[in-house]
Amino acid sequence: MPPIRNRVLLVLGLTGSIALGFGGFLDVAPNRLARATALPIWDLSPAAGLIAALPLLAIMLLAFVKNEKWRSIAALAGAVWLFYACLIGAALLAQHLATPSEPALRISLGMAFWIPMASGLFSFFDSMQRLKLNALLRGFCFALLFFPFALLAQAGVFDALSLTKEFETHRTAFMQALIDHIVLVGAALSIALLLASPIILAIWWKTGLQKLTYASLGVIQAVPSIALFGLLIAPLSALVFYVPALAQSGIGGTGRTPAIIALVLYSLLPLVRNGMTGLAAVSPEVKDAAMGLGFTTRERVLKIDLPLAMPALLSGMRVVTVQAVGLASVAALIGAGGLGTFVFQGIGQYALDLVLVGAIPIILLALGADLGFQLLLSLARTRA
Repeated sequence: MPPIRNRVLLVLGLTGSIALGFGGFLDVAPNRLARATALPIWDLSPAAGLIAALPLLAIMLLAFVKNEKWRSIAALAGAVWLFYACLIGAALLAQHLATPSEPALRISLGMAFWIPMASGLFSFFDSMQRLKLNALLRGFCFALLFFPFALLAQAGVFDALSLTKEFETHRTAFMQALIDHIVLVGAALSIALLLASPIILAIWWKTGLQKLTYASLGVIQAVPSIALFGLLIAPLSALVFYVPALAQSGIGGTGRTPAIIALVLYSLLPLVRNGMTGLAAVSPEVKDAAMGLGFTTRERVLKIDLPLAMPALLSGMRVVTVQAVGLASVAALIGAGGLGTFVFQGIGQYALDLVLVGAIPIILLALGADLGFQLLLSLARTRA
C-alpha cells in the first residue's frame, strides 16, 4: 500500500462516503411539524448517488498522490465537483418529489447531504492552504465556487427545498435581521477599537498597568456570553429608571444596548493583547534610528511604531470580528435582533430549516470577514 500523503483528504473522503452510503440525503415530511422520513440518495436516484460518490472517491485516492501541488489542485477541483453534485442533485430530486397536490410537503436536506458537503468544503479549504494562496487568490476561488450557486438560486433551481421556502416566507424579516446583525457587529467593533487604542498606549508607556489590565479583561472573557448579557440587564434597567431620558435614545436593559456593551467587552482583550504584541515586536534599532532623526516619543509611536505594529493589530481585529459575528447571534435572546432571531425561533418551533436561514448567513459573514482581514493583512505586511 502506498504511503498516505494527506491524511486530511483521506479522512474527509471516507467520512463523506460513509454518510452518503448510509444516511438520508433528503428528509421528507407531509408538513412542517410532522416527523420526516429520511430517503437515501441511492433509493431516489442511483445515478445521482454515483455522481456524488465519484468525487469523494477521488478525494480519498488523492490522499496517496505524492506531488503536493498537483494533489491540491486536483482536490480543489474534486471539492467543487462534490459541492455542486450535492447541491444540484438535491435540487433536482426535490423537484421530482414535490407535487402541487401537497403544498405543505417539506423536503429538507439530510445528513447524507450535509456531511459530504462539509467534506468537500473542508477539502477546498485544506487545498487552498497547502497551495499557500494569498488572500486575493483565495477570494477569487471563493467567488468561483459560490457565483454559479447564486445564479442557480436566482433561476429558482432550489425552490422545491423547504430551506428556500422558509427563506422566501421570511425574506423581508431576513433582510432587516441581516442589517441589524451587521450594525451590531460594526458598532461594537468601532467602540472597542476606540477604547482599546488609549488602553494600549497607556500600558505601553506605563508597563505596571499591563498585568492588571490583562487580568481585568481576562475575567470578562471567562464569563459565558448569555450570563454577561443577563448581568447587564439589571444595571441598565436601573439606569434607565433613574434617567428616563435615556429610554428615548433607545437605551434600555434589553435590546441593542447590552448586546453592544457585551460585544465591546469581549473584544477588548484580543485587541489589547495583539496591539501590545505588535508594538513589542518593533525593533529597538528602528526606535533608536527614529529618535536619532529627531522624532519625539509621540511622533515615533504614531509614525513608526503603530504602522509597523499594524499587522498584529489587524490580526486582533480579525479575531474579534469573527468572534463578534458569532456572539451577536446570541444577543437575539435579549431582543437585540440580528440573524440569531431565526436560529432561536427555529429551535423553539423545531424547524431545522428556519435555524439554517439564520445559521448559514452567520457562517458566511464570519468567513467573509476572515477573508477580508486576510487581504488587509497581506497588504499591511507588504507595506511594513
